[in-house]
Amino acid sequence: MKRLLDNALMRWLSNFIRPPQDKRLDLRRRSLITAGLAGLGGGLLFEVHPQASARTFNPALIRPPGSVEEEEFRSRCIRCGECMKVCPTNAIHPALFEAGLEGLWSPVMDMNLGYCEYECTLCTQVCPTGAIEKLLLKEKTETTIGMAFIDKNRCLPYASARSCIVCEEHCPTPEKAIWFEEIEVLNELGEQVLLKRPRVNPELCIGCGICQNKCPFMDQPAIYVTSAGETRNPDNQVLLSSDSTGFY
Repeated sequence: MKRLLDNALMRWLSNFIRPPQDKRLDLRRRSLITAGLAGLGGGLLFEVHPQASARTFNPALIRPPGSVEEEEFRSRCIRCGECMKVCPTNAIHPALFEAGLEGLWSPVMDMNLGYCEYECTLCTQVCPTGAIEKLLLKEKTETTIGMAFIDKNRCLPYASARSCIVCEEHCPTPEKAIWFEEIEVLNELGEQVLLKRPRVNPELCIGCGICQNKCPFMDQPAIYVTSAGETRNPDNQVLLSSDSTGFY
């Protein structure tokens, strides 16, 4: 008898607790939404390998000097962190998704946090698997890990007619990869002023990132380095050819 009363009470309460039919949770719809979000997330997390001719290089995927070709790098790297420990400027950090899920926690360069010291080969000496090959100092200084580009909408001499030569001052290459174009412009007072506007020589820039790291703009540097031109990848290049007359 008690069981019958309990069941009747539960049925009566369910009339007040149960949502209307049209507001009940549609599990099929929820499943579709969940599957869609999972598919989208998976597409972002997993690296896709399209044809080599496509523009697929991640500008943020800057590997330490001496790193081997990307696919080989991922297969060799054991994420031991030794290269990160010895970097004197704290430029090498574990990757998130710059190299896809396969490259998670592998070493990448972050020039906002550090830069590749010109006369340092420490990271090339400690890798236990050869993902980063040993380099002599001369070899290291001739190895390109990326290339610098100037954001003219932020760079002071371009955007504000104000003098700034920080990037050129810090450029470490014997023949400066950053050079100046002198030009007369009008300032905000309508006065003619002579400015030095920085430009990057792509044949000399090795992508060390000190220009980006030392740029006065702390939120988003007016000069930045991408993986373009890296020595380890002949497909990720900038210059088609050059001769004595210049670049084309």
